[in-house]
Amino acid sequence: MEGKILEGIRSGGFSLEWLAGRCPELSALKEVPQDPEYHGEGDVYRHTEMVCRELAGLSQWQELEKEEQEILFLAAAFHDIGKAACTKQEDGKWISPKHTLVGEKEFRRIAYREAEYFGLSFRQRETAAKLIRFHGLPVWFWTKGRMEFDLLKAAECIPLRLLYLLSKADVRGRISEESELEEHVELFADYAEELGVWERPYAFANLFTKYQYFHKEGMWRGAGLYDDTEFDVVLMSGLPLAGKDSWIEENGKGLPVISLDAIREELGILPAKGSGRVVQMALERAKERLRRKEPFIWNATNLIRETRQKLTGLFAGYGARVHILYLEAPYRELIARNRKRERHIPEQVLEEMIRKLEIPEPWEAYEVRRIDSSRIFFNQNQHFTQSSLENSAKLPI
Repeated sequence: MEGKILEGIRSGGFSLEWLAGRCPELSALKEVPQDPEYHGEGDVYRHTEMVCRELAGLSQWQELEKEEQEILFLAAAFHDIGKAACTKQEDGKWISPKHTLVGEKEFRRIAYREAEYFGLSFRQRETAAKLIRFHGLPVWFWTKGRMEFDLLKAAECIPLRLLYLLSKADVRGRISEESELEEHVELFADYAEELGVWERPYAFANLFTKYQYFHKEGMWRGAGLYDDTEFDVVLMSGLPLAGKDSWIEENGKGLPVISLDAIREELGILPAKGSGRVVQMALERAKERLRRKEPFIWNATNLIRETRQKLTGLFAGYGARVHILYLEAPYRELIARNRKRERHIPEQVLEEMIRKLEIPEPWEAYEVRRIDSSRIFFNQNQHFTQSSLENSAKLPI
């Protein structure tokens, strides 16, 4: 049932102890040390306990809708989950580099694999994951060269008013001499309101302007660029067996498909070998169509953002409107499909893919959409057209 763990959080009295009793990953934080200069309270679990208590005591949190309270508490409980893997000692001090990036992926992995227990919708899961990812932004945003850019990018994924509350609880839930941290968080709130992204993403002039803003340095957010794109390219993304081939078969009729798996089979190359040759041939075929301004579908897993950005940049450079379609199947269904497959993927390889997965964010392309692949098999008469793209479910992050 959707929202199962959220209902438990409320009935459990918004207690970290209650949640940790059901999520061993949280209890394990008791073993993770922190630098006493910034965390005089002790280990990560103790800090998390204080953050959760501070959050529930905020007057602004108490004014939130029921679901927002629950999701925000869930994010607070898991906000430093990445420190379990990232914490190390350097020059006599405990540090946790990139723990927010790792924490986002680890929370997503846990909630995805244990979907029956967590009971979160995609939107709920990804809201919590992105709150974890960006929870440090309100503290350090002012030290970066592109303050506006960082806020607008985060606003594409989550409501900044929720991020503000999580960060406020984070800086209050510690024992530290850094008294100015909360001032930074308040400055973040003021700047988010000034930019018009406190409640929702920035309203760019059009999709083309939005794409250009996030991919060109120094561009003004208020610009209104003429959209000179000429044709569509669809970039598929999703774990193996998520249903990409089936979706294309039912919805992509009439569009040529450049498939890395098909090229590998054509050349007789085993999955673990010859990736460079396969990609090179795929790129050559793509460039032929790009030069002729012909639409096509690029079919591969594209799990890592860096890979997607290289492809999106290439396609957009030829004047394409790049649409990223992310497909996701429930974990148990994915495993079942794999076990039925004659040439199945080793489960440890599939698990590692899940661990590394970076779900496409709205700023990555001209348009980013999500499709629940457990439902695509019922669309027997739907063909791929521009209007079907527009009617697909948007990524709610």
